[in-house]
Amino acid sequence: MGDRRWQLLDRPVESTAVHGALTRTGAGGVVLVGAAGVGKTTLARFVTERLTVPVRWAACTESSQAIPLGAFAPWVAPSASRDPIALLSSARENLVAQPDTVIGVDDAHLLDKLSATMLHQIAVDRGARIVATVRNGEAVPDAVTSLWKDGYLERIELQPLSKTQCVTLVETVLGGTLEGLSADVMWESTGGNPLYLRNMVEGAVEAGALTEINGVWQLRGPTAVPSGLVALLDERLARAGEQVLDALKMLALYEPLEIGVLTELVGEDAVDAAEIAGLITIDKDDSPFRARFSHPLLGEVVRQRIGTVNASSRRSRIVAALRDQDLSTAANRIRMARLCVDSDQPIDNDLLITASKDAVALSNLPLGERLARAAMARGGGLPAAELLSRALLWQGRPQEAEEILAAFDPDQLDQLQLVQWGVPRAGLLFWSLGEVERGHELLALVDSRVELPVLRLIVDAARAAMAVHEARVTEGIEAAERVLEDPQSPRQAIDFAAFAAGLAMPVAGRGADFGPIAERSRQQQKTTDGMIRVMVRYGDVLAATMIGDIELAQQHAAEYSEFSSAGQFLGWAIARIAVGVVATYRGRFREAITAFEQALAALNAETSLPWQLPARLLLVRAYATLGDVEEAERVLNEADEHLGAHLALHEPQRMIARAWLAAAQQAKHPAITMARKAADAARSTGQYALEAEALHFATRFGDRTAGSRLSSLSGRIQGPVAQIYARHAAAFANSDADALALVSVQFEDAGLLLAAADAAAQAVPLHERAGQRKPAALAATRARGLAKSCDGATTLAIVAASKPLPITAREREITAHIARGRSNREIAEHLNVSIRTVEGHIYRACQKLDVADREELARLIWGEGTPADETDNEDGAENGAENE
Repeated sequence: MGDRRWQLLDRPVESTAVHGALTRTGAGGVVLVGAAGVGKTTLARFVTERLTVPVRWAACTESSQAIPLGAFAPWVAPSASRDPIALLSSARENLVAQPDTVIGVDDAHLLDKLSATMLHQIAVDRGARIVATVRNGEAVPDAVTSLWKDGYLERIELQPLSKTQCVTLVETVLGGTLEGLSADVMWESTGGNPLYLRNMVEGAVEAGALTEINGVWQLRGPTAVPSGLVALLDERLARAGEQVLDALKMLALYEPLEIGVLTELVGEDAVDAAEIAGLITIDKDDSPFRARFSHPLLGEVVRQRIGTVNASSRRSRIVAALRDQDLSTAANRIRMARLCVDSDQPIDNDLLITASKDAVALSNLPLGERLARAAMARGGGLPAAELLSRALLWQGRPQEAEEILAAFDPDQLDQLQLVQWGVPRAGLLFWSLGEVERGHELLALVDSRVELPVLRLIVDAARAAMAVHEARVTEGIEAAERVLEDPQSPRQAIDFAAFAAGLAMPVAGRGADFGPIAERSRQQQKTTDGMIRVMVRYGDVLAATMIGDIELAQQHAAEYSEFSSAGQFLGWAIARIAVGVVATYRGRFREAITAFEQALAALNAETSLPWQLPARLLLVRAYATLGDVEEAERVLNEADEHLGAHLALHEPQRMIARAWLAAAQQAKHPAITMARKAADAARSTGQYALEAEALHFATRFGDRTAGSRLSSLSGRIQGPVAQIYARHAAAFANSDADALALVSVQFEDAGLLLAAADAAAQAVPLHERAGQRKPAALAATRARGLAKSCDGATTLAIVAASKPLPITAREREITAHIARGRSNREIAEHLNVSIRTVEGHIYRACQKLDVADREELARLIWGEGTPADETDNEDGAENGAENE
């Protein structure tokens, strides 16, 4: 990660402005103003390195500030006298000895008085052009300030990098993709400051917190602030004084702090001084007002200045000041629990357990683990153990999770404890360890000992989820619905039942029925497990997708993708899978690949998490559709690590993935055979929507036999899409080109663009066999345009229809000019041929394609869009002569 790689990011707008200020006639130069580390020097040197004139750079420091002409000492002749005027003259003469010189001054706010005077004189006299950098918040010599105030130099306020620029810069340096959640954390932590960003990235790599998984870089756990950044921020802290540092140390241990509490702890003067120094900000949108660090990394540096004993003492003082704080919010409970864990104050174990529940409910699993461990160490018993086990499980550490729960004797537990212990342990054995029989046996044990109806509902919900995963879909849905309809059902039972229904109803053809269940989950303010809620949201997106409401699916996928902490990586990963599902159905295959690959990297753990399976199976389809057979094969092979009765629900999807891989290899009959096997497997397990989808894939691969079966299915599958599938199959079986064209439009209206492309492509050979050249060309053009909007996807139908149009290269070129609105005369002049030649080409092309005029010809070949100028060429005369 050398310096040069961190300087690769250009800021085009700012670079152009600086370049203009240094080269434009009459311009005197520019002053770049901004925070420390925002990239002022990097930008200035980036521009000046590309100039063809001499550049003289002076770097100012605090030590040079104490020496007259200290910044420009290298240009003072050794023979110069000690007279200030003679020194100034000597430096200036040497600086501007060559014409058109540019003078660069880094940290011009540190110029000594004589240097500032000389720089001002050069600017006034236009003796040279100047580029200077000035740090925000610093005292600046009057002579420097007047450079922009009096209009001698332009002043450009350099802003932090945008989030997109931050991601581009980091990915350039790392040479790989940066995980979206990690990008969010870096952006929020560094505020777009390039220097902070660089130090954070290098520190994280060095500490092993930023690592690469399958080409995706992801940030996990705390990151150490490197010494270089500590030194930079230490300068600001040293100038602030001990009183301000006292306030910052308090804030570093508990942020944000109410102004009243912080004032009580350190005094008004310290708080005011910290705000004036720009080290803290007061959030006036909150009531009461709260204090925060002006930059997140300041807190990290301040914490490094606090020793263990001092930190414990300070935490105790904060705890005492917050004794009466309102703990009705999860955020306050979590912050108080973290504070108490590290202080020498007694702590309420109920607070620790509740805060751990909050963290798990918010999908922040590492934090939930930490607080649950603290609760267990203080005698938290089964409630703490269950939370700890769940946090470990969701992080891909099921063996540790099992050991925690295995330590309890079920004979010593009451009915409530049996459910608290047995249901999560049975789920752990079933889903994560693949010990299906042991999972069922444990759930049966709990069932046999629990009599209270409200607790039995939790057991029933867990059994429903297991049934769904074992592909007993109808049974699972019925059990889940009974739980959801029972007014006695507690939150845990509702969560589990909604999870089961969310995976089963969409594939069973009841996606619309799941909508109200998902809405109930969205409205429910409290949840027992944030990860279960994330999974329910995934089901919501899947349901909308399967019924063909792609816009609603897209909206929900976007809503569910908001995460704020690196500790929420698993929830973020499942939300990314939902994004990938929608992108796959919309035909945005590159977006889908990015979403799935990032999700899979985030799901990488000590024990492979089962949620990798649905992501991988859809990823195979995305790669195969783009013709990347090698990557599709790789992912399909990786999916084989997830096999067993506990994942039987996904077996039809595995067959569909194999069918798409065969299609990508242009193996038509194996693709059709595998798609039909997938349909049979789906039907046998009650996955009727998936059966219809598999039959439709077979139709798109070239199967003419699926029509009657799809027609019978369409009546039992909710949403309009199954009916379009049936119409497509009927049109293809009947060789009805007009019906295929209508179906293509219906698919496009539904947002299923690749299906629309396939329907249009299948009409092409039908028109050709009927000698209908114009309709064939129109259908081919439509198929190509839709495929292009799907990232250039290739399917069996598109390949079969991709025969070139019966026109010459010159005829195609002329139609491109027509599509761009040029007259025959303009085309002739552009190609250096006669108008009659152009007219002749147009006439012959119209005859070949059976169209009436030039405009219709252009639309037929290029669609409704305007072709790029790539058809233009400079050897038109030669080509024209050849064609004539």
